[in-house]
Amino acid sequence: METITSVLRNHHYYLPSASITNHYCLPSTSATTLPTIHFRREAACLHLETAFRSPCAQFPTTRAVSQSAHLSPPTTDSLVRIVTVVGDGSVSPLKSTPWEEVMHHTAERLKWVDEGYEMLVFTDRALISDGIDQRNLRRALWHVDILLVVAVTSQNSVSWLHGNTQEIQNVVYLDSSGGLKNKLGGKIMNADAHGSFFGKISNLVKGPEEKESVEILKRVSESWARRNADDIRFCLLVLINSYVRPVPILKNLRAKGFSTLTCMVKNCGTEILNCLLDPSCRKALQCLNSCGPTDQVCSYRCIASYESKTLEAFSLCVLEKHNCLGMTAEISSKPYVPPLSIFRGEQLTHEAAEDIFVGWLGRLDWSWRVIAGQNPAYDQFPCQYQLFYRGKARGSFWYEPVFGVKTLSGEMLWRRRRYRVRRSSIPGTFFFTVLDNGVVSKEFWTIVDVCDDLSWALFHYSGAAQAAGQSYTGAVLVSPDGSYPSKSSSESLASALERCCIKDWELYAVDNRSCEGPPLGIPDGSSLHQTINVNDLKPFLV
Repeated sequence: METITSVLRNHHYYLPSASITNHYCLPSTSATTLPTIHFRREAACLHLETAFRSPCAQFPTTRAVSQSAHLSPPTTDSLVRIVTVVGDGSVSPLKSTPWEEVMHHTAERLKWVDEGYEMLVFTDRALISDGIDQRNLRRALWHVDILLVVAVTSQNSVSWLHGNTQEIQNVVYLDSSGGLKNKLGGKIMNADAHGSFFGKISNLVKGPEEKESVEILKRVSESWARRNADDIRFCLLVLINSYVRPVPILKNLRAKGFSTLTCMVKNCGTEILNCLLDPSCRKALQCLNSCGPTDQVCSYRCIASYESKTLEAFSLCVLEKHNCLGMTAEISSKPYVPPLSIFRGEQLTHEAAEDIFVGWLGRLDWSWRVIAGQNPAYDQFPCQYQLFYRGKARGSFWYEPVFGVKTLSGEMLWRRRRYRVRRSSIPGTFFFTVLDNGVVSKEFWTIVDVCDDLSWALFHYSGAAQAAGQSYTGAVLVSPDGSYPSKSSSESLASALERCCIKDWELYAVDNRSCEGPPLGIPDGSSLHQTINVNDLKPFLV
């Protein structure tokens, strides 16, 4: 039973993202660029409204203001001060993006969680200069709560850090020179020769506080090793939560203990027993138990590999019906991502927006194929197809994603989900609802941009699974055949990504090779377009 309880503490396996919350972000200081690719389409797609729009919405519309009106400017006492020092010229594993750019973006994303989180980013060039950069750095370190050092290997920089950080209570080194020692809560934590958190630290543990620090460092280290924007931010949130002040959105990481077990046994005994007796469900629990509590990639792959009706019944009872973990989560209002307002020279209508979703279905066997997404958990899966269609009931609209899963045993399987879709008040925005492996997820989708010839589109979503205590965001770039848009569309696409507060290095390319036999098709009696005729569009090689 303890194994099941520990699995449930990690129960984020069905969620599309590890993102916790979001915000409308500041304009980028550098242009977003697309990955180096081979272009083959020629149709240009530069909309006037995107050409003159701010890269990332600073001024939210009425909807965003109303949702964030309860937020008040942070006071000086409520600020969490973080300083990050990165190696000058150091390159991250995120598509070889400079660490300086990655951490500046992380500083923006921290503000999406709490306006009181302030992170200043310096390169280690400031450590050895005698100019204003070093003066600003020294001033920032006077009242810093956390000092994060990333990819610093210069011996001069290491010596400076040794001599100027003794009074800082929390100092964490990542991917930096050996010999540097992490400090948490004012206590030194030795690192191994590669600057990782562990080394021989387990041999130094003496009391409960030190053991707790080891667990915290383990969680941070595992998250950092996953090398994506969500987990980089999560590392900082864990440190803030543990050593500065509580982070409300991390409260769901805390185990509920005996009350969870009592709730499960009292209400879901049959479902628990059935799961333990079912080989596939039992393997799913064992697989989930091996995943870190925030490792969405591992967790979702476990469920996609071993999903079954028995597991769905188990999750539905324990989480959705009885909320034995006492979880809660809401769809985030940040960032505000403005929807497309003009399509083919006219004001976007609800009918046209639905037709954009329906996309190429009717001419092809699918609406869209996913090129890339910003979601580290979901976009590991190959061969992603989207099916949007109008249902038989008046006003009904449905979304069914179909995607491949390479199971942990190496087998290739197809999976399919079914979302109910409702219009929001503003054309181009929608509410999605799905029951995924026994848990309800609710999402808010936005059509960010689409080329007039439907050669590509960008959709953004923000969602929550309340019973799992998780909020998340993401975006998908789609085209009729899963290939990147033409070079002539790069400016429009870069602008669309900026309006989502997404950098191109956050995107995960979907493997669209070897996609034979997807289980496509829509229910009899469904209907497709009302305003768009896809048969009039330029043909593409698919």
